[in-house]
Amino acid sequence: MTNFAVCHREMPVLGGLLQRHIKWLRTCGVPMPAIVQPELVRLAHGYRAADGRFDPDPSGPDWFAFSEDEDVIFWRPKTGQLATWNGRSFALGEAVIDDASGYALGGRLHVFADPLDWLRACRKGIVVLDWARAFDELRHCPRVAVAESLLPTYRSRMRPARMPQVSILRKCKGAAL
Repeated sequence: MTNFAVCHREMPVLGGLLQRHIKWLRTCGVPMPAIVQPELVRLAHGYRAADGRFDPDPSGPDWFAFSEDEDVIFWRPKTGQLATWNGRSFALGEAVIDDASGYALGGRLHVFADPLDWLRACRKGIVVLDWARAFDELRHCPRVAVAESLLPTYRSRMRPARMPQVSILRKCKGAAL
């Protein structure tokens, strides 16, 4: 995982969770290791802009922040809204997609419907933010397990955005040499 301060220098400083946030997460069934590993859940204040990006505002509501390799994902539990810092991530928890040990012995990539279920499962899986990119990002996964509520979305969106137009090459009958 990346360090918030090193990788996202232009981003405002993110705070630590307050005791009330930790208590709420624990009451919802989130184990403590999921709150602190692989990187601590952080706190931000702001709003979700129309483009899906996070707009920091010190007077805005609370958002939980999660570091991804090239992005930061923000989640506002009260509304279920998700936002990204720079739009590079298509899912929360992307690092597990390429972790071969997750597929060993018949293992599957778990696709959760929301961040709370993902946290309850100790971040062992992903939450898709951008279904338009999901097919290209997940096409090489050998096995996935999808939350039942996501099955219609998964079935409709897990197709290539477009297929090439196909034409037939006819054999040319050339002159004999």
